[in-house]
Amino acid sequence: MKPVLIAGISIVNLALISYATAIVIQSRKKSITRNVLTFLTLGIVFDITSTVCMVISSGKGFSFHGLIGYLSLAAMLVDTILSYRNVATNGLNSILSVKFLRWSQAAFFYWVLAYITGAIIVMTR
Repeated sequence: MKPVLIAGISIVNLALISYATAIVIQSRKKSITRNVLTFLTLGIVFDITSTVCMVISSGKGFSFHGLIGYLSLAAMLVDTILSYRNVATNGLNSILSVKFLRWSQAAFFYWVLAYITGAIIVMTR
């Protein structure tokens, strides 16, 4: 395995941990805390970094899995932006609507599906 791919795989695991931590805290507290924003932001940074590493190592910018990955990254980016916007409008620790919580959980679930499909692809090589 190429070193850049190994780095990408390691970093995407950090993204998984960051996103999961953010979504679990948010779901339990039903609000956006400073920790939620921190972990969402770290998740985005790790996700973008790992995506760049994986694109470099594969030599392809576009594939079916790549499309799934780009869309899941976009969903988490939108969730992060909406979280910051929510805090700007309502303040930290304000109660979130059920609709917002479901959107965040759905975006994360879709991201996890992309993560799992990537893991399956790597394992079957």
